[in-house]
Amino acid sequence: MNYLPFFWKSANGGGMSQKAAKMRDMHRPKLGIALGAGAARGWSHIGVLLELEANNISPEIVAGTSIGALVGGAYAAGMLKDIEQFARELTKRRVMGMMDLSLSGVSFLAGEKMRSKLEKEFSGRTFDNLEKKFGTVTTEFGTGHEVWLTQGSVADAIRASYTLPGIFEPVNIGGRWLFDGALVNPIPVTLCRALGAEIVLAVNLVSDSTFRGTTIHDPKSIEPALDEFDFGAPKENRTLSARIFGGVSGNLRRVFGKREDGAPGIANAMMDAFNIAQSRISRSRLAGDPPDVLINTRLGKVGLFDFHRADELIAAGREAARKAMPAILEDVAFALPGNLTAQK
Repeated sequence: MNYLPFFWKSANGGGMSQKAAKMRDMHRPKLGIALGAGAARGWSHIGVLLELEANNISPEIVAGTSIGALVGGAYAAGMLKDIEQFARELTKRRVMGMMDLSLSGVSFLAGEKMRSKLEKEFSGRTFDNLEKKFGTVTTEFGTGHEVWLTQGSVADAIRASYTLPGIFEPVNIGGRWLFDGALVNPIPVTLCRALGAEIVLAVNLVSDSTFRGTTIHDPKSIEPALDEFDFGAPKENRTLSARIFGGVSGNLRRVFGKREDGAPGIANAMMDAFNIAQSRISRSRLAGDPPDVLINTRLGKVGLFDFHRADELIAAGREAARKAMPAILEDVAFALPGNLTAQK
C-alpha cells in the first residue's frame, strides 16, 4: 500500500495554487526523525528512511546517536542511496577488513580505517552545507555530560557519536574527549526537538524486549567471519603470512567472538552490558520526552556485530515503517491546519 500524504506534495502539485501552497508551507510544522543506537542493527534505519521517502515523507531535521548518527548524517547529506549500497556490499570478510587493532592501550580498535572512510565519503562537509538540519549525541569522558554536536566537521561528529568505550579510541573535539552518545541518550528525541522539530518520529533498535525490562540477547557474533581466516590448512603447513594472520584472527576471535565453552568474548560481553544499560536509559528518556510516533524494529535475533546482514536489516526497517505508517500519517496530519487528508 502506497500512502501519499496530501500535505507532503510539492508546492505546484495536487491542484493547489501557489498562494495556497505557500500558506500551507508557512504553517506546516517541521518534521524530525531521531535515529537510535544499536550497532549493526542500525542498517534498519536505512529501510525506515527509504520507506518514508517512498511515501513522500521527508523529515527536515535529523538527530542521530551512534549508528543512528552515521545513517542520519548520510541522509542529511543526500547520500541515503550511497550508504545503502555500502551496507549491502558488506561481507563478513569486509567487516573484518575494517577492524584495525589498536596498539595504544586505550581500545581494542584504532578506528583509523573507519575514520578514513568517513572523511572520504563526507569529503570535508560541515553541518552548514548539509541538505537537512542535523545533529549527533556524544558523551564527554570524565564528566558524563551529554554533548550535542551541530557544527564543524560532520565526519568527526559521526565518529565521536559511535565511539564505543573500550572498542574504539575516544575522539577529541574542542578539547573534549568524547565517546558514544548511547551512554546518555540512545534515542535522541530531545536533540531533535532542540533542532526545531515540532513533530518527531523516533526509531528504536534496542530490541522488542526493551520495554519488558529484560536483558538483550545477542545469539550471533562475528565469529563465523573469523573462520574464513582459517586458510584451510593445518598450522604446521601454513605459510608465514597465514600464521601471522591466523594469529591475528585468533586474537580477534577472543575479543569479538566466543570461547569454545560458549562464553562471550570481551567485546560481546561489553556490548551486552552496554545494551542492557542502554535499554534502561532509553525507557527513561522516552518516558520523559516521548516522540509523536515510535517505530520499534524487531531485531532481537540480529547480533550487534552482524554488519554483513544489511539486506535483511533494511527489509526489517521498511517493514517496521510500513506498520507504523498509519500512526505516522494520523499524527502528522492532525497536527496540520486546514483540510489535510491522506490518499491511499
